Amino acid sequence: MALILPRIEEKSQVAIIGAGLAGLSCASALTKAGMQVKVFEKSRGLAGRMSTRKGDGWQCDHGARYFTARDPAFQNQLAIWLRQGIAAQWDTPIGVYENQAWQSSKPSDPRYVGTPWMTSPAQHLAKPLDIHQSHTITQINRAQQQWLLHTAEHGLLEYKPDWVILAVPAPQALALSQAIDPAIAALHGQAKTEGCWTMMLRFNEEIIMPFEAAFINEGILSWVARNNAKPQRTGEEVWVIHGQSQWSQDQIDADPQTIAPQMIAAFIAIGGKAPAEYSIHRWRYASSDPAYQPRFHCDLERGIGYCGDWLHGGRVEGAWLSGHALANTIIAAR
Repeated sequence: MALILPRIEEKSQVAIIGAGLAGLSCASALTKAGMQVKVFEKSRGLAGRMSTRKGDGWQCDHGARYFTARDPAFQNQLAIWLRQGIAAQWDTPIGVYENQAWQSSKPSDPRYVGTPWMTSPAQHLAKPLDIHQSHTITQINRAQQQWLLHTAEHGLLEYKPDWVILAVPAPQALALSQAIDPAIAALHGQAKTEGCWTMMLRFNEEIIMPFEAAFINEGILSWVARNNAKPQRTGEEVWVIHGQSQWSQDQIDADPQTIAPQMIAAFIAIGGKAPAEYSIHRWRYASSDPAYQPRFHCDLERGIGYCGDWLHGGRVEGAWLSGHALANTIIAAR
């Protein structure tokens, strides 16, 4: 007997867990299609790894370095951001440090950043949305064709949507849904997520290096960049440095105060200086390697879906496309 799916138009209420770019992209498309969408985010801020840390007189993009646009759908979205001044092309020459020598990299695609902060595109998407921050979803259950959402801060929510979408890293999606959705185990098993230690280094003087941004292909660092070199950045001299992925993963549970001196020493070794002040951040789920490409996962019968950069190549563009494609699949089934 053929399976008869419930009509999606009867499933008008959607809960999206996670307000990174994938979740916001999905929420934006579903909202424009007339569905009632609520986004739940455990943090006080938005944008996930498209983050900017701000201090007294300084700012620093300590998550995504930049992004590219290869897919026509994302290029169209980027064109809107460019017209509205919330993104700009980043033309700073980028170098490569390898075998104790510097050389220029040869980019195949233009690089872009949010302006005046990396969070700006996400904030643009979030403006018309119903977003509930400081809502840590700890449990989801299915009962009578609706989803029950439990939070650490507010207990069981009154909102009982027909759809739940997990726009969070693979390990967090697994923890939430493995007891109720067998599909997540296979998805998680194919996605190798790695962490990243990141430092923001503030200086009292301009730091001169061969390149203001560079890939580091030896030692414990993978990337260094002068945040002030990006368009519309203001404030004191700040550099961001990222740990190499395998090294970061091996040290992911280490004390930050044991990690910081190692990363600063590595920065000095390639021509940098010791900072006047620093901040350190642990991205527990920073990248997917090798790139996983199912794009998204959707169960139309049960009303559950997954999106995120871990499902579509691990990039900023992949995150937006994943959420956008999931939303379009749900809308097309109406």
